Amino acid sequence: MRHLPTVEQPSESVLVGCLLAASGGLQDAYTYNVRDQVFANAQTGNMLLVGQNLALGYWGPALEHLVPVLAFTAGIFAAEQIRNRFHGRGGAFHWRQAVVLLETVILALVAFIPGSLNILANLLVSFVCAMQVEAFRKIEGNAYATTMCIGNLRSGSECLYYWYKTRERSYLHKAYLYFLIILFFVLGASLGGVMCRAWGLYTILICCPLLLLAAALMAIIRRRRT
Repeated sequence: MRHLPTVEQPSESVLVGCLLAASGGLQDAYTYNVRDQVFANAQTGNMLLVGQNLALGYWGPALEHLVPVLAFTAGIFAAEQIRNRFHGRGGAFHWRQAVVLLETVILALVAFIPGSLNILANLLVSFVCAMQVEAFRKIEGNAYATTMCIGNLRSGSECLYYWYKTRERSYLHKAYLYFLIILFFVLGASLGGVMCRAWGLYTILICCPLLLLAAALMAIIRRRRT
């Protein structure tokens, strides 16, 4: 029987990563399709549009794309504050679960923010995205991201190359993990794109069961290990 990788932390579970990636993809599709075509997660795209709009003298659109960038920074601070608050306490509850639960509450509130306040909705989604990307950095010990694809694509392609060069199955397994996360991100974005046509602003609520399931799964894994 092939030896399966040991998951050092419940947060490094493949299933947890897939759930978070699907939620991340849906968040991006949501803010782009129903919240003024702003990328909640892809801050590189937002910064590009800030620069472009400033150069053209479009101050309003520049501000719309700057707000998520600032909210992302604030989300990093918030995630670290939660980690400092809960880390090292032991027990069944982990600080990453606190992050996921806070994400769920915020995204549920976003669904009820009217379209006239899209700038506030995008701020909150970017804030949530930053907390998630800061809290969940590894899958089976390998660095990855659940709210963007470029790093995963680079790492997955690199692992494929090293597998081709060495034929070591560990590289192939790592490539599989990265491309699996990308697949779930795309699936989440696809679901978001389709559901935005039917549910509009309420589409973001789909993220809530995904995040709650991820939090429950981490609790189950943690309990089994104690």
